[in-house]
Amino acid sequence: MKPPRLLTKLLDQIGLLEFRPLRPGVQIASIAGDANGGPHAAILRYEPGAHVPAHRHVGFEVIYVLSGSQRDERGTYGAGALAVNRPGDEHTVESDDGCSVLIFWEKPVEFL
Repeated sequence: MKPPRLLTKLLDQIGLLEFRPLRPGVQIASIAGDANGGPHAAILRYEPGAHVPAHRHVGFEVIYVLSGSQRDERGTYGAGALAVNRPGDEHTVESDDGCSVLIFWEKPVEFL
């Protein structure tokens, strides 16, 4: 599945974004919003084998997988997949081979 043109342009420019560590093996490049507690948009880059420990979603979160794949208790999401996490959802996230995702969240997660 070929990504929409806007996402293709974003993929071409990922190398120009400023990434910083978020969790071990996961980096973040903020695109818009409030990284300290409010709605936020960013690109996350997972190194092969990286994971995000168990957490609960306080607000909505939407993830679009740009490249590679990630998985949680509900399944595996490859490039082009869209995942929605609702308030109250709990899960862990892992990427065996690494991935990049476009992520929008309403509120930060609570780690369990």
